[in-house]
Amino acid sequence: MIIRFLKYPIAILVFVVLLSTQCESDEPDKPDNPLNGLTTAVFNPDKKYGTVSDIDGNVYKTIVIGTQTWMAENLRTIHYRNGEELHNVTDNAEWINQFTSAYCNYNNTNNEDTIATYGRLYNWFAVADSRNIAPRGWRIPNIVDWNILIDYLGGDTIASNKMKESGNLHWGDPFHSDNSSGFTALPAGSRDSERISDDMGYFATWWTI
Repeated sequence: MIIRFLKYPIAILVFVVLLSTQCESDEPDKPDNPLNGLTTAVFNPDKKYGTVSDIDGNVYKTIVIGTQTWMAENLRTIHYRNGEELHNVTDNAEWINQFTSAYCNYNNTNNEDTIATYGRLYNWFAVADSRNIAPRGWRIPNIVDWNILIDYLGGDTIASNKMKESGNLHWGDPFHSDNSSGFTALPAGSRDSERISDDMGYFATWWTI
């Protein structure tokens, strides 16, 4: 039931959640994506969510928390903002020596419901690439952004409970989580240089720059 943030370019794959740089932004005229509408995430029914779409036509819920607008779902694009494709790395041996942008799905799944719910895993090089994996008007949050969010939610001892999806549909131990912020954090696991970890259900990890 832990939320972690990573900043350094170590060999790990984590999910990406994005922060808006303007009130409304979207990728116009993108085709419908088959992953849309398949998520099983439990959003806060008392919150008003917006939407944003990426280069692949994925549509994500967004949520205003204090003075910030966050994606309330993990990124699942496979293209940069300019349309160039990211490299899908499924082999662990290849991943160990991967020093360019890459992504994978948890346990290399092709299950659309799982991808739609948890998003995809990205390495540091994908996050830091100047071609941008974020939709127009959005960016990878930095540590200051995260601290603003955590402070707004009452500090690091209680913020995670306000950010995590409520109930035990996805969290193995939801503890006192109520998702009162609408952030809807899911325990999506991670991948290090040797393997995809088995912590889905218990850990949520995101990149910060």
